[in-house]
Amino acid sequence: MNFDLTAEQKMIQRTIREFSDAEVAPGAEERDKTKEFPKQIFKKLGDMGMLGLPFPEEFGGAGADTVSFAIVTEELSRACASTGITYSAHISLGGAPINLFGTTEQKQKYLSKICSGESLGAFGLTEPNAGSDAGGTATEAVLKDGSFLINGSKCFITNASYAKFLALTAITGRDGSHKEISAIIVPTDAEGFSVIDNYEKMGLSASNTTELVLEDVTVPEENLLGERGRGFKQFLITLDGGRIGIGAMGVGIAQAAFEKALNYAKERKQFNRSLSAFQAIQFKLADMAMKIELARTMVYKAAWLKDQGKAFTKEASMCKLYASEICSEVTNQAIQIHGGYGYMKDYHVERYLRDAKLLEIGEGTSEVQRMVIARQIGC
Repeated sequence: MNFDLTAEQKMIQRTIREFSDAEVAPGAEERDKTKEFPKQIFKKLGDMGMLGLPFPEEFGGAGADTVSFAIVTEELSRACASTGITYSAHISLGGAPINLFGTTEQKQKYLSKICSGESLGAFGLTEPNAGSDAGGTATEAVLKDGSFLINGSKCFITNASYAKFLALTAITGRDGSHKEISAIIVPTDAEGFSVIDNYEKMGLSASNTTELVLEDVTVPEENLLGERGRGFKQFLITLDGGRIGIGAMGVGIAQAAFEKALNYAKERKQFNRSLSAFQAIQFKLADMAMKIELARTMVYKAAWLKDQGKAFTKEASMCKLYASEICSEVTNQAIQIHGGYGYMKDYHVERYLRDAKLLEIGEGTSEVQRMVIARQIGC
């Protein structure tokens, strides 16, 4: 068992860490206040070849692995979680389903644009009445004369304002109470397609979270992604990979909070001693470091299993669940160590806590992850 990163993974880690420290972190606090989307950062990531990182070179990708994707997501999230979730969704929700289920023609037409950054990746799954119960999908796509006529709405969709197209799930047939759900690639500039960006969020303020409304949107039958009626299965597979990204985000945010807390504890003096000299603070920091390392190891294991072509559903849910929950815990403790200053925006740690909460909800809530794990262990 070898826990060392490969030479290529180390190079990617070093490159993205330097980029994150120099280009991403300095403006994170201001973007959180202004809600400005990090457009220039993603242009630079595209120029660096990071936007197609794990996808085949023949479609403009870099041919890297899932571990490398997790490393990049962690480092971006350590600097700015809004940037981290934008990147994670771009790869795991936008590009991955096209790479996994698309035809060669679809990959050439769509995946190549995701790899180049011409379009950010997005995925239309969640609906107002179909969150954890994704089987409750109500959006309908009726096939007639070689085209799908789509009507419905989606909510909480990441990146859609900056996506030229996205895959979304819709009912393409019914058999009594059974719904046939398929995935379809839809251009966002199609007539009748509206992207609405007006959510007021608790955290991740500089990321793009939108509502989609489709009113008689027409797309050709060739835009069907994968097999008709397999959309439900396809998005479950997609979410498995996406959970690795959420786990990596949790590690990155927690690492940032830990570093701020450790530095503050060393510098802050109370009773003529630094905070880090007090055992109560030492124990907090030790627990934070331990849980971050365990979460990172679990993320890397899930990513490695995926790269080896092995089953990774259980491990993906475990890494997502554990990393997201310890992230909330670590960011909360970082505020506690900072005391009153931790409650102030200038010290960053309150932002980490606000950003962390979404990780326990998105890509399957913590409760859903426990359901998945329970099934995987034979309950």
